[in-house]
Amino acid sequence: MTERRPRKDATRNRAAAFAAADALFAQCQSPESITMADIAAAAGVGKATLFRAFGDRTGLIRALYEARLEPIRTAVEQGPPPLGPATPPHARVAALLDAILCFKLDNRHLALALEQTGADSPYRTEHYEQWHTLLRDLLEQIPPLAGAGSATFTAHALLAATRADLVAYLAGEKDVSSDELRQQLAAFTASVLGTRTQGGRSPGTDDGRPSPSAPGFCC
Repeated sequence: MTERRPRKDATRNRAAAFAAADALFAQCQSPESITMADIAAAAGVGKATLFRAFGDRTGLIRALYEARLEPIRTAVEQGPPPLGPATPPHARVAALLDAILCFKLDNRHLALALEQTGADSPYRTEHYEQWHTLLRDLLEQIPPLAGAGSATFTAHALLAATRADLVAYLAGEKDVSSDELRQQLAAFTASVLGTRTQGGRSPGTDDGRPSPSAPGFCC
């Protein structure tokens, strides 16, 4: 009994910290202004508790981001098409980018906070490395990218189209709808992959919208 209580407390404190951070970043126009003290106060825990659990502010943001991202990662690693391993490369590339875009749209405040953590480059995060590696490997299976030595750069270029600051600018300041952003990303992806589209429609769709990435992932 005495061994379980610290674990329950830690789990409760972690959940409270996640909920508080999520709410604060969603309400604030300047994510960089949110401090660990702000999150601790909103969560009802001591600031030292947060530092022990997450190391620093960046560690807390990254932990929350990774927790939100876990369903997509699971679908990619072991789920059915269009995200799972059995999906043909063309379709899987498009589905993965669509899922990332939808995630950024739904969690743009959190994604922005992670990308604005100063010297901790978004390109060095665990999820970015995973997505880039997967995209690179898929691109290497797609002519004419296969064997051309360009898959690594192309993967970076495709992921750049889903950066949180770009997504927030287009969806927020330019008022571009989620559907339009998804369609534009699908068309851009198709052009990069050399996939033909008909009437502005994305490959594998009936209405011009990208195929659903997975249940619950799209906006």
